[in-house]
Amino acid sequence: MSKTSLGLEENIEGLLCYLLGVITGIIFLVLEKESDFVKFHAMQSIVTFLSLFILSMVVAVIPFVGVLISLLVNLISLAFWILGMYKAYQGEKYKFPIFGDISEDLLKKINI
Repeated sequence: MSKTSLGLEENIEGLLCYLLGVITGIIFLVLEKESDFVKFHAMQSIVTFLSLFILSMVVAVIPFVGVLISLLVNLISLAFWILGMYKAYQGEKYKFPIFGDISEDLLKKINI
């Protein structure tokens, strides 16, 4: 793995993109100037966890089953959080289903 513009190894910086979800995703997307690997993981973190948070809040207001669905969405978020950190640490540009493609498309459009 190579060093990034922030002086960290790419895999460490990629892992950190997921640490606090949307927050660290935004931080690394803004600060990282060179590594496409880190930018991808930062964008994927933002897209995934923001989407799942909004979904969780929306379904939580559904009477009776909403809380259960929200709990399931939160468990899925936890699984993506662990998987994202693991794959980034391994140096793999792993795309989550749906969220990975959206993240790549957004990166191309904003051209950071």
